[in-house]
Amino acid sequence: MSLKKGNLSEYKKIIGKLSPANSIGILVSEWNPEITESLCKAAVETLIDLGIKKPNILLHHVPGSFELPLGAQYMIKYKNVDAVICLGCVIQGETRHFEFICQAVSQQIARLNIDYNVPVIFGVLTTDNFQQAKERAGGKHGNKGVEAAVAAVKMLLLRDKTPINKNL
Repeated sequence: MSLKKGNLSEYKKIIGKLSPANSIGILVSEWNPEITESLCKAAVETLIDLGIKKPNILLHHVPGSFELPLGAQYMIKYKNVDAVICLGCVIQGETRHFEFICQAVSQQIARLNIDYNVPVIFGVLTTDNFQQAKERAGGKHGNKGVEAAVAAVKMLLLRDKTPINKNL
C-alpha cells in the first residue's frame, strides 16, 4: 500500500510569522554545482518569501558535503546565526566512499543541532545517480532547497514558542 508523502514545499501558512531580524546561514557544497546552486537559489528565494531580509541570509561555499558540518560550526560560533542550512549533493559511485561521506555528514549535522541548540538543517541530496539529483533540485520531485528553508523557519518558530528558549 502506498501512502501519500508529506511535503514541506507548502509553506504559505508560516509566511511572515518569523521575525525578519533572524539571521540564517546557508552553506553550499561546491561539488555537483548544477544541483547545489539550484538548491541554494530555491532556499534563498523561499527565505525571502517567508520574510527574512536578504542581508540576514549569510551565504558561504565549502569544497564538498564533508566540509558542511565544520562550516556550520564556524557559522554558529563566529557569525551568530539563528539557523544554518547545509546544502549538498552526494551521488552514489562505484566505491563505498558514498556511504562514508553520507554517514559522516548526517551524524555531524545531527550532533551540531544538539551541541549548539541551533537548527542545522540537512539539505544534502544522497542519490543513486545525477538524474535523481536533478529531479530533487527543481525537477519532478520539487526542490529540496525549498524544503530545507521551510524546515529552518519551522524550527525557529518552534524555538520561539518553547519555554526553554528563555533559558538559552
